[in-house]
This record gives sequence, structure tokens and C-alpha cells, in this order.
Amino acid sequence: MNWMSDIKSYQSYLRIERGLSKNTIDNYSFDIERLCVFLNENNISISPVKISEETIQQFIYNVAKEVNPRSQARIISGLKSFFSYLIFEDYRQDNPMELIETPKTGRKLPDTLSVGEIDSLISAIDLSSNEGERNRAMLETLYGCGLRVSELVTLKISDLFFDEGCIKITGKGNKQRFVPIGNLTQKYIQIYRDHKRNDLKIKKGQEDTLFLNRRGSQLTRAMIFTIIKDLAVKIDLKKSISPHTLRHSFATHLLENGADLRSIQLMLGHESITTTEIYVHLDRRFLTEVINNFHPRK
Repeated sequence: MNWMSDIKSYQSYLRIERGLSKNTIDNYSFDIERLCVFLNENNISISPVKISEETIQQFIYNVAKEVNPRSQARIISGLKSFFSYLIFEDYRQDNPMELIETPKTGRKLPDTLSVGEIDSLISAIDLSSNEGERNRAMLETLYGCGLRVSELVTLKISDLFFDEGCIKITGKGNKQRFVPIGNLTQKYIQIYRDHKRNDLKIKKGQEDTLFLNRRGSQLTRAMIFTIIKDLAVKIDLKKSISPHTLRHSFATHLLENGADLRSIQLMLGHESITTTEIYVHLDRRFLTEVINNFHPRK
């Protein structure tokens, strides 16, 4: 056995047996490949079956000099998963990660935007440009439906069920969910689809992809990041934002306006309610107002 063949087998396992997305598989693989680079740089010739806990500890110590505790935790988690796979396939009898502790990272609360900041961001889009209507429809969809950026770029025309007032989303692990879509978001998608998208020369295989670049192909996640970053600069927004900021804002604004956690969990596609519970901690001012207004002992 060698590292490259094991990584490829592991990737197949993650894709076929666990149904993980390409992005998740790439992230898992990157952690293992980083260990391989460390072994090569230090002239350590050892297979994944024979590598010891001491060698991995050296690698983790080396990594700790370069990345923050949150990134260290992610790398350790990725390696634990890889060696658990080797045990599952009977290539190893023990897991060299068993006694390696994950650093405490605390709970990072996501950044959010106010409704006014989101309105300013979308209003800053130049609708006279070729991509203006598309960008407005994309941002309205990100915020209006609480999508992940990977879900946005893979959204299909056949996933739009406007008569029923919802769209079908394929999320992590290819799990599907239906998310309500507001009239305003529907309107902007229809304007883009009917008046701008139809003017593109669409590449073969992309006929059903909703949001396309100027060459008629699916947009990349990096392109969505760039569009949002440029708009933030345009309105002189001081916050550091990403497409995920709109998703966080979607959940936070729903909570502030009285939505229950279970409904938000279903719309976000969170497997566990504990993931959704982070939004309870976002706006303590709002929660204080709820207590003051509604608690019988106020």
C-alpha cells in the first residue's frame, strides 16, 4: 500500500459509501496530502499502514506553528477519518490518532448583515452590465432562501417550483430539501432567466443550470465570493463578508422575527438541531427584548 493509492480508495469510499460532495472529499483529501508533504520534506519513508502516533504528533506540532486551533482541529478530524477507514478495510488494526487530542476552539459566531446592509449590497449591483440581472437574482436567492454557495451554483431550472412557491435544493451528501421562495426572489430569477440567460450561448450539458457565466457554463464558488467582495467594497462595508454571510443573515433574521429553530433547521438543511442552535447566541440584545416584552416576571 502507498499514500496515493490509499487516498484514491478513500475518496471512492467517501463518494460511494458516505455520499459526500466533491468539495467535502477534496477537503478531507487535502489534510492527508498535507501529511504526505510533511513526510517527504523530512525524508520519512513510511506507509499509512505503518505510520506511528509519534510521527503524526510531529506533523501536528509542525502544523500548529502555521495554522490556528480551528484549522488544526479540522486537520486532526480529517486524519482520524482516514485512519478509521483503513481500520474498516482491515489494513490497520489500530488508529494512530486515538490519543491525539483536538485543540479547544471555542464556538465562533458567524458574522451577519442587517436588512439595510443587505439592501445596500444588492442596490449596488450595476443592472446595466451584462451580468447585473444575474447577480441580483443570485444574491436575492442566497439571502431569500438561505442557500450554501455550492447549492446556488448547482441550482437547476428544473428545481424551480414557482407555482408551489418553493425550490428543490440538493445539499450536503446529496440530501434534497424543499425551501420556500418569496415573490420578490421569484421575480428577479424570472427577469434574469427570460431576458438575460436566453441571450447566452449555453454549453452542452449546462442547459438546465440556472446561473451561468458569460461563456454559458456553471459559475464557480470563487466567482460568487468575488462578486460579493466587490460589492462590499463598492458600498464601503467594513465587515468581512462571504456568500455564507447571507445564509447566516437569513437564519438570524428569521429567528428575530419569530421563526422557530426547527423550521430554520429544515430550511437550512442542517442534519442536527444543535448546528442551528448557534443562531440563538447571535443577537443577545434581541433575546433580552423578548424576555422584557413577553416574560410574565419582566
